[in-house]
Amino acid sequence: MKKRRKRLLLFVMVCAAMVIGYSFLKTGDSETLPAKQAAGNGAVESGGEVSGNAGSEPDGDATAEGNAAIGDSDTNAGTATSPTDKPSQDAGAGEGGQTEDGMAVIAKPEEMAVLVNKQHKLPEEYNPSDLVYPDVRFIFSEKADKRKMRQEAATALEKMFGAAESDNILLAGVSAYRSHSTQKTLFDRYVKRDGLEKARTYSAFPGTSEHETGLAIDVSGSDGKCAAADCFADTKEALWLEQHAHDYGFIIRYPEGKEEITGYQYEPWHLRYVGKDLAAEIAESGETLEEYFDAVPVTK
Repeated sequence: MKKRRKRLLLFVMVCAAMVIGYSFLKTGDSETLPAKQAAGNGAVESGGEVSGNAGSEPDGDATAEGNAAIGDSDTNAGTATSPTDKPSQDAGAGEGGQTEDGMAVIAKPEEMAVLVNKQHKLPEEYNPSDLVYPDVRFIFSEKADKRKMRQEAATALEKMFGAAESDNILLAGVSAYRSHSTQKTLFDRYVKRDGLEKARTYSAFPGTSEHETGLAIDVSGSDGKCAAADCFADTKEALWLEQHAHDYGFIIRYPEGKEEITGYQYEPWHLRYVGKDLAAEIAESGETLEEYFDAVPVTK
């Protein structure tokens, strides 16, 4: 009899334990969903991780980086732009806003189509990192900094000088890159000689010279006559450049009749590399870089 009671008691205890265990398991199931089921509640699985942002719309400014000032789509590594897509020139953003005298500090001075002028200044510490010596003739023999250009512009210059020579036009470089300190020395000298107002019609305030970008060069004929002088406009070299410079990504930066827009006198010798696509557009439209970027009101 006692044995039957003990067996009955053991049976009851086992049943009770099973009931309690089952209740515990049900509670755990209700609080923890398997990963795939959880993903169905407003999330997706990606690479083993759950992301609640899947399916959301892109930011709207997905091409913001491509809309900054850019060079030609054939040669500017990492940036592709259709010739019909005009890049914007947000020269005052990012780097430092404005200077005390109201000039915008350029956000991306390394861009091939960067706008540098009397309103848009290079950062004080900017130095091009890819300066090289182009293999072309200059009117001087020393291996000075003013021979240097940025790699892409230097390569284009070599091609242009070669093409000109094939047409019996012998070009020579006069002055290319200038450091910030060199530009300051030159500008101060011109101000002392001619006064500030006159100096600013042909020389740039330090930080606003295209020569500091490594993308600009003054050229002449190989004999050096009319180098950086008004008489260069009447030479066969100037005529050839006017007709062909854009084929190699260069523009005549300060064209005749645009002095009120560019702020500088006509300089047929001053070439600026912007890339083939942009150079072709500007050559066709007859615009200045300021007009192309809608950077200043155009006075007609």
